Amino acid sequence: MEQAGLIVASVSLLFWVGVLILRGGFWRADQRLTDSTPDLNPWPGVVCVIPARNEAPTIGGTVKSLLEQDYPGPVSVIVVDDNSDDGTAQVANAAATKGLSVVTGKPLADGWSGKLWAVKQGLDAAEEIDADAAYVLLTDADITHDSESLRRLVAKAEVDGLNLVSLMVRLRCESLWEKLLIPAFIFFFQKLYPFPWVNDPARPLAAAAGGCMLIRRGALRHIGGVDSIRDRLIDDCALAGQIKKYGPIWLGLSNKVRSERAYGALSEIWEMVARTAFGQLGNSILALIGTVLAMSIAYLVPPIAASGVLGGGAGAALGVLTWWGLMGIAFWPTLILYGMPKAWSLLLPVAAFLFTLMTVSSAIRYWRGRGGAWKGRHYKTA
Repeated sequence: MEQAGLIVASVSLLFWVGVLILRGGFWRADQRLTDSTPDLNPWPGVVCVIPARNEAPTIGGTVKSLLEQDYPGPVSVIVVDDNSDDGTAQVANAAATKGLSVVTGKPLADGWSGKLWAVKQGLDAAEEIDADAAYVLLTDADITHDSESLRRLVAKAEVDGLNLVSLMVRLRCESLWEKLLIPAFIFFFQKLYPFPWVNDPARPLAAAAGGCMLIRRGALRHIGGVDSIRDRLIDDCALAGQIKKYGPIWLGLSNKVRSERAYGALSEIWEMVARTAFGQLGNSILALIGTVLAMSIAYLVPPIAASGVLGGGAGAALGVLTWWGLMGIAFWPTLILYGMPKAWSLLLPVAAFLFTLMTVSSAIRYWRGRGGAWKGRHYKTA
């Protein structure tokens, strides 16, 4: 038992050494937009498109934050009311005195995911409202932008010649479940898509965060809009993959652009993850098995080894070193980003265990023909 414990503890230790050295330094969480922006002349126009389905509690704040931008160029905002029944359109209109267009969404077309169908209608409306705007901002209906958000996004795109600038916005982190799982979710997303690799034009890896994506209009037209990814539930990364084929993109973290969506219960976070997790694995049973094994070795073995269950001695010492040392070092920058005490890193194995269960749950839903569920709609993930 002690020798077996030493072997599995050693494998886990080597995994974390590899994470720290060989994954592009993702764990540093250092891909951020600078606060200082150049004085562009002129500042290009931006059309903001917000797909919204039953978002009355948050849509007003999103619209208001965009219409009150300290941005020198022209800005217009389009809300696509995607067949809401909670007064989303009325709340959006009440938040604006000018500069807002509300589009009444058409019934969901065959072969489209709901969000992308709404985005397409918003982009079509943008061609009529401001066809000359150089950029489109795709943002969710629960995101609030600080007053200089557009300045930073556009400046980054203009100075670095980027086709896409995306932010993983700061998610709400107030309830117990949010504190346990949201920083871990951000950490796992960075590990899956190391931001420095996404931002390296020489690497094919592409990713984006759908809550905030500034896209160069010419690049979007070049790929044929969102039609080519019409059935994707993981639409942000799919769109980033299409755009990066034709030019560089950038993905970073933000503390100033925030999501107001609350996840007060475990079930709410479970739904968010389970609707797309298996699709993220290509709906592959082999990828699922590999993920479960990898998550177990990486996150569950260290605390189990440290407890002495697998035998004492060197195996337990390696478990302590991995759990309290390397795992913590990797997770600390994300915890700091969220203003969380470093001691929360000790609970990362608990979060990992729950996310693994969510992924298995996602696979079971897919096999039962339920696919991803969101806002009352069910899809087969693609």
